[in-house]
Amino acid sequence: MFDDLTYKLEGVFKKLRGRGKLTEKNITDALKEVRRAFLEADVNYKVAKDFIAAVKEKALGEKVLHSITPGQQIVKIIHDELVRILGPETSTLSISSSSPPTVVMLVGLQGSGKTTMCGKLSLHFRKLNKSPVLVAADIYRPAAVEQLKVLGKSIKMPVFHVDKDPVAIAKESIKFARDGNHDIVIIDTAGRLHIDDKLMTELEQMKAATAPEELLLIADAMTGQDAVNIASEFNSRLDLSGVILTKMDGDARGGAALSIRTVTDTPIKMIGIGEKLSDLEVFHPERLASRILGMGDMLTLVEKAQEAVDMREAEKFHKKLQKEAFTFDDFYSQLQQLRKMGSLESILSMVPGIGNAVKNIDVDDHALVRIEAMIQSMTPDERQRPNIIDGSRRRRIALGSGNELTDVNRILKQFGQMQKMIKKISRGQMSDLAKGLFKM
Repeated sequence: MFDDLTYKLEGVFKKLRGRGKLTEKNITDALKEVRRAFLEADVNYKVAKDFIAAVKEKALGEKVLHSITPGQQIVKIIHDELVRILGPETSTLSISSSSPPTVVMLVGLQGSGKTTMCGKLSLHFRKLNKSPVLVAADIYRPAAVEQLKVLGKSIKMPVFHVDKDPVAIAKESIKFARDGNHDIVIIDTAGRLHIDDKLMTELEQMKAATAPEELLLIADAMTGQDAVNIASEFNSRLDLSGVILTKMDGDARGGAALSIRTVTDTPIKMIGIGEKLSDLEVFHPERLASRILGMGDMLTLVEKAQEAVDMREAEKFHKKLQKEAFTFDDFYSQLQQLRKMGSLESILSMVPGIGNAVKNIDVDDHALVRIEAMIQSMTPDERQRPNIIDGSRRRRIALGSGNELTDVNRILKQFGQMQKMIKKISRGQMSDLAKGLFKM
């Protein structure tokens, strides 16, 4: 989402780092470019103005102007100010420990993704060893109740609904949760195409009836500056506890994320980063600030890897490598775990220095699908002993996987190279491996 903003800011920083000495004039000129980049990214005008003023005041200080690395000092100042406007610290979802169930009520305009977010949040809570129940309280949108029931069934999550008004549904869902030993209640409420008094009044009544620990606005980041205006209006009537931004993986300019906290004084608690129900992240202000400045986000990448990797399988894989017994079955297993971490582009964007390097490169996630199809078209014996795959077998694999013969030849060649590298690693021949890599 922040690709364009990151690209423009890196251009500004490159100019600053190229100067041996900084003056008030070139700092002011650079910050004008930063301000322009913020406004083009749809950041609220007042937020952008105050941000630049705060950075300028610190950048013109004696410590920066007389620093050995003034350009880097300014990057740090901008990073710290980004963290400040995004939120000084990570704001996690509240869970009641004294009187369960914890009630989480989702509000927002129609089409913002509330129903899907119910499913995402339920999986998030399940990872925390909680037992959620979904509540279908949107009785106005056609098929909204059925949509939540289908979603709940797909992830084996109970869904509560009775043929009553939304306030009564929400109230009775708490009793249902207590009777069924569910400690989290996630309420899907109705939205409108615009904010109206009838919608707000109903939501206020539901809030009074359920006393939610979390009253979360689901805001579509693709709406840009409107997301900030919507958050302000909902907050003024309902006193939100937080915001979840959806579609953060889209091609919007990202200004909503940089504006909501400052304009509404309401923390962003989570962000939706894709269409899959697992595509939900806790919002870490400092990590997002690092991503925006092209510094990557290794902590999130490590967390994703920890979630995706099966430690028992990893131990087996490690022992196989020591025995130099790497097969297509092992390769397939590693591809599956890689795909659990998200798209290749999102993974690469978290590696420091890589984000903009792949900006104009078409990162093809379907390549992994094609490789998996080729491996699945092999017989068990072929996966264990690739050297038996002759011309006729290659043609059969290509036909069975929907690929060209050249694709099969390429993957077999690359797999052979991979096996050789693994042998060198397992034998401790790291220097030879390093030389080989530099020749590639």
